[in-house]
Amino acid sequence: MKILIIEDEIALAESITAYLSKEGYLCENITSYSEGLSKIFDYKYDCILLDLMLPGGNGLELLEAFRRENKNEGVIIISAKDRVEDKIKGLQLGADDYLSKPFHLSELSARIYSLMRRKNFENTNILQYNELQINLMSKSVLVDKKSIKITKKEYQLLLFLIGNKNRVISKGSIAEHLSGDMADMLDNHDFVYTHINNLKKKLSRAGGEDYIKSIYGMGYKWEL
Repeated sequence: MKILIIEDEIALAESITAYLSKEGYLCENITSYSEGLSKIFDYKYDCILLDLMLPGGNGLELLEAFRRENKNEGVIIISAKDRVEDKIKGLQLGADDYLSKPFHLSELSARIYSLMRRKNFENTNILQYNELQINLMSKSVLVDKKSIKITKKEYQLLLFLIGNKNRVISKGSIAEHLSGDMADMLDNHDFVYTHINNLKKKLSRAGGEDYIKSIYGMGYKWEL
């Protein structure tokens, strides 16, 4: 899961990044309104953590511009402004949640998890596809009730494909999801094929069906 942190308090942003990275999230940090405007229109994220008081502009204006373009990423406002009016306005403009500073990082992680579960996985902790079962809490993958070992990148890839089931996902979108804006600096996206191939092999060897379909010239699709 890819998280964009728009927060000008460097120490807080670094603490959030360190904590969420240990939880398996890919995090990017930016500190200003203008950077935020550029990032949210050029890239796609699973969740955006948005401060309201930013250099160069207001976080609510950023959120309003974002939703006006029908961007549907999850947004959690993290702000020292805890007036009821600010919370109501943020939610009315399209934020999914509002967390007042100071907060515990464990609570922030729980809010992100809850948001992702609602948006992508029908509000459940257990994903079941015939013989395949994924426990989102324990990050475990079972085929016919037997646990299989996959890497962190393979797990992120698996959830990304499932979260977009029956849609064709381009190799570029997968590369961006797994590597963030670093994907723009790579000569090619061959590593996507490697991760796809390894994941398919592990699921197949455990007795799983071939849900990951290659769509020639377009990308990949989790097909049910």
